[in-house]
Amino acid sequence: MLDQILPNHLLNEKAAPVRGVIFDMDGLLLDSEILAMDALVDAGKDIGYDVPMSFCRQMIGVPADGCRKLVKEAYGVDFPIDEFFSRQEVVLRDYVDNGRLVLKEGVIPLLDLLDELKLPRAIATSSSRYRTDHHLELVGLNTRFNATVTRDDVSVGKPNPEPYLTAAKKIGVAPEYCLALEDSHSGAKAAHAAGIRVFVVPDLMEPTDEIRQKALAVVKDLHAVCTYLTHHAKKA
Repeated sequence: MLDQILPNHLLNEKAAPVRGVIFDMDGLLLDSEILAMDALVDAGKDIGYDVPMSFCRQMIGVPADGCRKLVKEAYGVDFPIDEFFSRQEVVLRDYVDNGRLVLKEGVIPLLDLLDELKLPRAIATSSSRYRTDHHLELVGLNTRFNATVTRDDVSVGKPNPEPYLTAAKKIGVAPEYCLALEDSHSGAKAAHAAGIRVFVVPDLMEPTDEIRQKALAVVKDLHAVCTYLTHHAKKA
């Protein structure tokens, strides 16, 4: 059961003010995780393999090298892994370009609040630079962030903290004054390891006990983040 509202202690705590916000992209800003999972399943069928959704979900929030490792371990070295992921990109692009990509609940009100508070914001995503730029432009968010950090911009992806530390540096805000927003387990671990408080807004993955311990809160949607920021944001 997700927390429907913020606990009172989060509203009343003497926390460091939030001076910047770092967003995950897929499954947090964009309702794209389910599209990526469907594309993996369809890509498998296209090359003659049964790649079930239950297996594909293990790749949520995992950078490309980690996904390739999972596939190799599950299907062996003879699996046509390059063809598989290339086909997934084609299928996903078709889904996206035909209108299936939409924003998650609460994205626009939250970005509008950040504008009002004049808070810098960044994206830290495991997606490629091409996919990130393409998807953000399609949904009209390409001008609403001060920085974007993709898997192409770091040497190690989530759950390593590098993506979040890089994003914090790009917006000029120390980690302890940032707020991270994540849907995946690996993303929440990355933010926590970077020393950044993190809200988890689950998409396709239910939070584990470990993730609940690492998260500042687990909430239903991004509207709860607006509530938190009205109490803890530091106006620029």
